[in-house]
Amino acid sequence: MIEAKPSVRPATRNDLDEINQIYNQYVAETHYTFDLDPMSNASRLEWFSHYSESGPHRLLVALLGERVAGYACSSRYRPKEGYLTSVETSVYLAPAASGLGLGSQLYEALFASIRNEDVHRAYAGIALPNPASIALHQKFGFRQVAHFTEQGRKLGRYWDVAWFEKPLQKTA
Repeated sequence: MIEAKPSVRPATRNDLDEINQIYNQYVAETHYTFDLDPMSNASRLEWFSHYSESGPHRLLVALLGERVAGYACSSRYRPKEGYLTSVETSVYLAPAASGLGLGSQLYEALFASIRNEDVHRAYAGIALPNPASIALHQKFGFRQVAHFTEQGRKLGRYWDVAWFEKPLQKTA
């Protein structure tokens, strides 16, 4: 088990290798992402360019000591301009960081960081089963609004995906 006081901050370019290691473990071992091949460092760098420390698209990391133990992001929901007031959120934790409350800390910080942005709704797609992710999202006010059957194929089978929605209100 990791023993250090956790902290959350905006991600930097220097965090990308550890972010990639966390994500690629999910790619290799789980159905939680439908990526079939590990993300390259070049692809991760391009992905990182979509985030900033202002605006609706944020990327935060949770640190345990000096190590990235997880990350959360609010990403563009769809490419069409009419969707700009919606974001898709995600949380990924290193296996040793699960159960430490880091997912909650990341989401608290993420939603605080976009509180005054022009964001009306947050969405999360959760490949099923994933009771820990469902519990985290429900804790933060997401409610299930759709259930797609056999939406993606990975690890030799089809997986259902539930979509969750959270209303957001600008406070400033």
